[in-house]
Amino acid sequence: MSMSYEMSRSQIRRLDCWRLPFSLLLLAFWEAGSGQVHYSVLEEAKHGTFVGRIAQDLGLELAELVPRRFRVASKERGDLLEVNLQNGILFVNSRIDREELCGRSLECSLHLEVIVDRPLQVFHVEVEVRDINDNPPVFSLGEQKLLIWESKQPESHFPLEGASDADIGENALLIYRLSQNDYFSLDSPTNSKQTKRVSLTLIKSLDREKTPELHLLLTAADAGKPELTGTSQLSIQVLDVNDNDPEFDQSEYKVKLTENAAKETFVLKLNATDRDEGINGEITYSLRAIKPTGTPAFTLDEHNGEVKVNGTLDYEETKFYEVEVQATDKGNPPMAGHCTVLVEILDANDNAPEVTVTSLSLPVPEDAPLGTVIALISVSDRDSGANGQVTCSLSPHAPFKLVSTFKNYYSLVLDGALDRESVERYAVVVTARDGGAPALSATASVRVEVADVNDNAPAFAQAEHTVFVRENNAPGCHIFTVSARDADAGENARVSYSLVERRVGERALSSYVSVHAESGRVHALQPLDREELELLTVQVSARDGGAPPLGSNVTLQVFVLDENDNAPALLAAGGGLGGGGGPGALSPSSLVARGLGAGQVVAKVRAVDADSGYNAWLSYELAPEAGAARSPFRVGLYTGEVSTARALDEADAARQRLLVLVRDHGEPALTATATLLLSLVDGGQAPKASSRAAAEGAAGARAALVDVNVYLIVAICAVSSLLVLTLLLYAALRCSAPPSQGACAAGKPVLVCSSAVGSWSYSQQRRQRVCSGEGPPKADLMAFSPCLPQSGEESFNPSSDVSY
Repeated sequence: MSMSYEMSRSQIRRLDCWRLPFSLLLLAFWEAGSGQVHYSVLEEAKHGTFVGRIAQDLGLELAELVPRRFRVASKERGDLLEVNLQNGILFVNSRIDREELCGRSLECSLHLEVIVDRPLQVFHVEVEVRDINDNPPVFSLGEQKLLIWESKQPESHFPLEGASDADIGENALLIYRLSQNDYFSLDSPTNSKQTKRVSLTLIKSLDREKTPELHLLLTAADAGKPELTGTSQLSIQVLDVNDNDPEFDQSEYKVKLTENAAKETFVLKLNATDRDEGINGEITYSLRAIKPTGTPAFTLDEHNGEVKVNGTLDYEETKFYEVEVQATDKGNPPMAGHCTVLVEILDANDNAPEVTVTSLSLPVPEDAPLGTVIALISVSDRDSGANGQVTCSLSPHAPFKLVSTFKNYYSLVLDGALDRESVERYAVVVTARDGGAPALSATASVRVEVADVNDNAPAFAQAEHTVFVRENNAPGCHIFTVSARDADAGENARVSYSLVERRVGERALSSYVSVHAESGRVHALQPLDREELELLTVQVSARDGGAPPLGSNVTLQVFVLDENDNAPALLAAGGGLGGGGGPGALSPSSLVARGLGAGQVVAKVRAVDADSGYNAWLSYELAPEAGAARSPFRVGLYTGEVSTARALDEADAARQRLLVLVRDHGEPALTATATLLLSLVDGGQAPKASSRAAAEGAAGARAALVDVNVYLIVAICAVSSLLVLTLLLYAALRCSAPPSQGACAAGKPVLVCSSAVGSWSYSQQRRQRVCSGEGPPKADLMAFSPCLPQSGEESFNPSSDVSY
C-alpha cells in the first residue's frame, strides 16, 4: 500500500510562519543552558575516583538525567571520564596519563560537552589534569665517554649530557650528584629553567701512569615526592699527551626564533678555531644533544657550522631549546670543544612592546647611596590606543625600583643596601606590557654588577694554633703555614702577612722566626734548643690591600720537642758533676770486707741527664769487659747501687776494678762510664775503714733522706701542674681543629714503658724558662710506674735511694 501526502500552498505558508519563532526559541534555550564547570583530577588516578558532582553543579535534578538523555561528549579521549546517571557523579573511567595527553605543556585539561534534551541544553566542563611525579629522570646516554688529557689544569670544565624528565614543575626540577672521587666535582644547574649545562670540574691534576681511567656514576634526581632518580655511567679515559682543543668564539650562544619558522630557516653560524695546523686544525661540527629530547628540531652543517630549523617550532609546546654542539678536530687522538646554543622561541604576536636599555652606570659600588641611578630604560609600542599604552614592572625581587621620568621613559634606581659578599650581581628583568586584550608584553634583562669596597678584614679559621717543632732543627726550616681569607675581591682581598714583633727574653722574636709575606709560611731562622726554650709564642698579622687596609692576628704556640742531645753526666760524691761524665771517670777506691754476704751495697753511682722524658731515663750496667761475667759484684739497673752478687771469699782478687756504663733511653742512646776501685780486705784489717764507711754511710743516708723529701715535694707539685696543663691542652685541642705540623714537626709519640724492675727514676734538669714572655720557670719531671720484676733482676726496694 502506498500513501501520498499533498500540501496546499496555504499550509506551506502557515508552516513558514511558525518556523522562525520556533528557531529563536530553541536558540534561547541553548544559550540559557550553556555554562562552564571546572574540576581537577590527579593523573594516574584509579578507576572510580571521584571528580565532581556534575549534575548538582549544573543545576540538574537526578530524576531527570535519564528521561532527558543526559550524555557526555568529548573530543579528547571521551572514555577517560564517565558519569553515574544514578547519583550524577563524574568519575575516572580509565587511566589518565598527563604526559600522553599534553606532553610538557604547563596547562593540561580535558574539555567535556554535557548535552541534555527536552529542552536542548549544552554545558561546557573543563577537567584539569594535575601532574604527579610518575616519571624518573632519563639520560639519553646510558654511558658517557670522555677523553681527558692528563695535563689538563685544575678548574677545567667538561660538559656532560644531562637528563630530562617528562613531568613538569617541581617534579621536573633536576638535581645532579656525582659518585665520590678525588679528581672531579660536579657543576650543575641551579636556576629553575635549568639552562646551564651539567659539567665536570677537575679539582686535582690527573696522572695517566697512576690512574689511566676512571668510572664514575652521574645521578639525576627530581624534586618530586617521592624522589625519582636516573643514572648515567661516566667512563673517563686519561690520555698521555695533549695538544690544543677547538675553541668556540663563545661558550654559550643565545638565539631567539619566532614560532612556526619555516624549515631550513637559518638560526646562526657557529665558529670554532683550533690553534693547531694542518689536519689537526681541521674542524667538523656535530650535535651532541637537543633538550628537551624528542624529534631533532635543528640541523647542523658539519663543515661550516650553520644551524638551521629542521621542523615546525611550536611556542605552546616548547618555549626553550638547549642545543649542545661539539667541534672535533681531525688529529689522532681527536680533540673536542663544546658550546651550548640556547634557543628561545618567541610567540607570534602582532606588535609587542619594545624595551630598550639606553644607558648603564656599571658596576655599582656596594656602598652606593639609595636613589643612585643605575640604568635608563625606554619602552615603545608601534600599536595605538590602548594597545600602545605600555606599563613597566621589575622582577624578580631585588634592591632596585623603576621610577617614571617621562612618558615611556624610566630610571632603574637603587632602592636598598647592596652587599657584594652576599650577591655579586643581579639579573633583573624589565617587563613592558601593553593594554590590549589579550595583552602583549616584552622584557629586557639588566645585569647589575656590584663593585667591591674594602669592608671585610682578613679572617683566620681559628685564633690560635698549636705547633710542635723538634729541637736542633735546620735553619730556615718550615714549621707552619698561616692562612687568612678575605671576603672582598681584587686588591681588597689580597692578603699579606707579617710578624708582630716583641721581645723574647733578651732577643727579638724576629731572630727566631720569619713569615713569608705572600704565602704565610713560618720558618725557624735558627736551631731551637729545648733546654733553653720550651715554648715560643708567635703572633702573625694579616693585612689586606685595601685603602685603608684592614687586618687581624693569629697566635702560634710553638712547643719545642726534646731530642736526645745530652749524654748522662756523673755526679761526684758531694752532689756536683764529677769527671765531666766522660768515659773512664774514676771514683775513689773503697775497702770491702771479705766476709760480706750476697746483696750487700758497697757503693753507688749517681748520674743525671739534661734532656727530659724518655731521653733522660737512665739505666746502669757493668761494662762487658773481660771477667765481668765472673765479677762478685753487680749494679742495680735503675738505682746505680753496687752490691755483692755472692759472698766474698779468699779466691777473689784483692783489687777489683769495676767499669759502670750509664745509658739513657734516647734514640740513639748516649752513654757515660764510671770506674770504681774496690779493695778486698780481711774483716779484722778494716775496722777503721768499716767505721769510717759506716759513718759516711749514715751521713749519706741522712743527706739522701733530706734530698728525697725535697725532691718528692717538688715532684708532687710538678706532677700536679703537669696534670692541670695536660687537661687544659686536651680541652683546647678538642675545641679546635687538629694542629697542622710543618716539615720540622715531631714524629709519632713514643710510649714510655715503666722500669722492668719496678723502680722509680727521675731526671732532675736545670730549671728551664718557658719563653712565652710570662710566668715563672718550670722544671721537667718524669716518673715511671712500677712493673712486675723479671727473673734475674733485682726487685723493687721502697727504701732504696731515688737517683736524680
